[in-house]
Amino acid sequence: MSERGNRKTQIGVVVSDKMDKTAVVKVDRLVKHPVYNKYIKRSAKYKAHDIDNSAKIGDKVLIVETRPLSKDKRWKIRQIIESKA
Repeated sequence: MSERGNRKTQIGVVVSDKMDKTAVVKVDRLVKHPVYNKYIKRSAKYKAHDIDNSAKIGDKVLIVETRPLSKDKRWKIRQIIESKA
């Protein structure tokens, strides 16, 4: 059975595009506090592979999980959903 169709996807905002073929994407999520039942915003930063260097700071992008491409990169930018420029 192939796992290829069941890859994780995330939507986030590009916060850095200074590296060659790499962008840093910040992904926000809501987590419910176990005691107070209040929703708290948590965020994580992922280094994502950007083959064309097309993503710019502020762009909303869809990233998909992939095989390890380097020490820190495990995500690829699949598409730019909303461009800042």
